[in-house]
Amino acid sequence: MSIDTSGIHHVTAIGTDPARNRRFYTETLGLRLVKRSVNQDDTSVWHLFYGDYEGSPGTSMTFFPYTNARRGQVGAGQVSTTGFLVPKASIEYWQRRLEEHGVDVGSPTHRFDETVLEFEDPDGLQLELVGRDDVPAGKPPDGPVPKEHAIRGFSGVTLQLQSAEKTIDLLKTMGLSEGGTDGPRQRFKTEVDIGSTVDVIDNVGQRGIQGAGTVHHVAFRITRENREEWRELLMDQGLRPTEVIDRKWFESIYTREFGGILFEFATEAPGYTVDEPLEELGESLVLPEWFADQREQIEANLPSLN
Repeated sequence: MSIDTSGIHHVTAIGTDPARNRRFYTETLGLRLVKRSVNQDDTSVWHLFYGDYEGSPGTSMTFFPYTNARRGQVGAGQVSTTGFLVPKASIEYWQRRLEEHGVDVGSPTHRFDETVLEFEDPDGLQLELVGRDDVPAGKPPDGPVPKEHAIRGFSGVTLQLQSAEKTIDLLKTMGLSEGGTDGPRQRFKTEVDIGSTVDVIDNVGQRGIQGAGTVHHVAFRITRENREEWRELLMDQGLRPTEVIDRKWFESIYTREFGGILFEFATEAPGYTVDEPLEELGESLVLPEWFADQREQIEANLPSLN
């Protein structure tokens, strides 16, 4: 049995105002709020999940919006940029749309065989829309963005590191293959439609500071059948992975890779419909059963999403 990852599962970042975060990702970017829950390590904080109509693995951008979070600083030891995949012919539409929504966006640039539009979310999180010719049809949600222009999921992430050699070896062990270079970028990729690329930028001097506008962790797709094999593989590489942790919608293993970036390995099943009907995803607060007796207190402590 191969235990290669099949690409990115989700990316989780830190925000501030949860209502503003929800407006930006649903109304400006046109993603669906597929799960509203809480940070399982701090239940006073929302955990908001956005994605395609089904919240499919490879489409899910999630947030911990701490209302009092200080602004972070992107640097070495971080995921510096998260990329969303769109049709290349839609880049002009997106440039116009972002400008109309008050987002500071520059002119498209070119990288590898892609057209790239860089911008930031309201907390300063570095994002990009990556236009490719071979995008899948996907399962876009009904919403403000026409389906022909909709975000299909992740294109990939960019890692910034002070010394990338061990991280590159890890990515290859995880099943990613070399995809060439473009300027300071080294690309590694999997053969999937979405969430397929990890770009590495080496020799970054200043270390990043975690806070609002930075990525907390990046998760890679694994299966429930081989999750223990993944733990063994990570330990064999000299890392210190956690035990398998039940997150209700997936089971996860966490480890800091050699450059300090938090990697999660998350199972594709059971998915976001395990506790909500597909048509009702994200409409109400859902809690894992181990928090059920705390619901009233949790709801009272959460800031408004409206």
